[in-house]
Amino acid sequence: MEKSGVSLEKKVKRIAVCAGAVVFFSIGVNLAVSWFGLGSFGSILEQNAGSLAFWSAMEEERLAFARYVGTALPEERERFEQSRMETRRWLEELPVDYRETGSERYARTWSIRNMYENYETELEVLEETDREDPEYVNRLYRIYRVQNYLKDKAGQLEQMTMEDGSERYEKHRFLFSVLPAASILWGIAALWMVKRLNGSVRRNIVEPVVMLAGQADRIRKNDFSGPELTAEGEDEISRLIRSFNKMKQATRGYIEALKEKNETERQLEAVRLQLLKNQINPHFLFNTLNMIAGTAQIEDAAATEKMIQALSRLFRYNLKSTASVMPLERELKVVQDYMYLQQMRFGKRVQYETGCDPETMEILVPSFMLQPLVENAVKHGISARSKGGRIVVRTWKQGQRLWISVADTGEGIDEDKLEKIKRALKEGDGSGVGIGLGNIARRLKAMYEDGEVRIESRKGCATVVQLAFTPENCKEDEP
Repeated sequence: MEKSGVSLEKKVKRIAVCAGAVVFFSIGVNLAVSWFGLGSFGSILEQNAGSLAFWSAMEEERLAFARYVGTALPEERERFEQSRMETRRWLEELPVDYRETGSERYARTWSIRNMYENYETELEVLEETDREDPEYVNRLYRIYRVQNYLKDKAGQLEQMTMEDGSERYEKHRFLFSVLPAASILWGIAALWMVKRLNGSVRRNIVEPVVMLAGQADRIRKNDFSGPELTAEGEDEISRLIRSFNKMKQATRGYIEALKEKNETERQLEAVRLQLLKNQINPHFLFNTLNMIAGTAQIEDAAATEKMIQALSRLFRYNLKSTASVMPLERELKVVQDYMYLQQMRFGKRVQYETGCDPETMEILVPSFMLQPLVENAVKHGISARSKGGRIVVRTWKQGQRLWISVADTGEGIDEDKLEKIKRALKEGDGSGVGIGLGNIARRLKAMYEDGEVRIESRKGCATVVQLAFTPENCKEDEP
């Protein structure tokens, strides 16, 4: 881009002034050509066409009248009336301006008009005369003579109009020859000026904008490897290019810092998940181990072995699983092992059911997500009730979204506390919902764009926790 200290606004004004001058003079030349060409020559052609049209209409009226008189048919009368209207229309369009037509054409035009009015009077009289009346034939032939006379006069008027037109054309023929040549020369000059304007616009505006658009498109594709744009001068586009270069450098640095931050957050989230997995309820372990020891004394080793295997599988999944997502079927097996141990502890007081759609079993879900919900249902919902209760886990798909429901028939939650939990879930405040549910809500919203957690409860009746998300929208890759 050429070096210039002129602002872009002044450059645009200069270009606009030059373009306006080109347009103004082009319009002036075109108006001159139109004035002399379409004005004078067009007037000649229009007058010639009008007089010729009147002569033709008069001839057509004469023939239509003859057919009507000869047949007396209604359709022939209609054609005759239409031809009369056409003749009258062309007669009224004949010029009667003395300065425009001259004395001879002026006199001839008014003579034809007066004669045509008399002719129309004769037609009215003939219409009122009975065909058997002896005067009918005389009046009919008088109309024929008037029609022929009007036809002849119309032909003479046409001849006079053509002669006047030829004379006027000869007077302006020189202008008709000069104006097109002048228009062509000015058109060439205008094209040259437009070419210069186009070069200036391309050099000062288009090329810099195209370079900016190309660099912006590369940045849109996350490609910051393009060369730095150069700009000389102090106009607005030059300053824009320099600002763009600074913005590019700042954006590249910001993206690199953001990548480092995301990697750090990912590692931190993995640590949090691992800590969550390592959180084992000591009370649960103590009671379970006591129950296993007591059972080993009073039962055969087969039942004890089954309980130890269930507990081992639970520990193994809890401590050794590092993946952020797991198939839903595997999560359900962990819950089944956990509920087996709880049923051995509480007996028939705790009932466990599942109602999972088979097509959801292979879907990847956040790992260690169901067991904390089921544990909350046992700990806060059912264990406090002497008659126990039932826990139901259901999964289904609604469109592309997966729904997971954990319901219990336990103590429920009072209305005030339930509202606080809902508000905390909506605001992302983990302190208001407990460790297990809070962590699940944060992980679900962090991993899925549409992840959400819903909770409904009624005091003394039941509690339902529902998770919903679209598995395909997971932000984390499967390990």
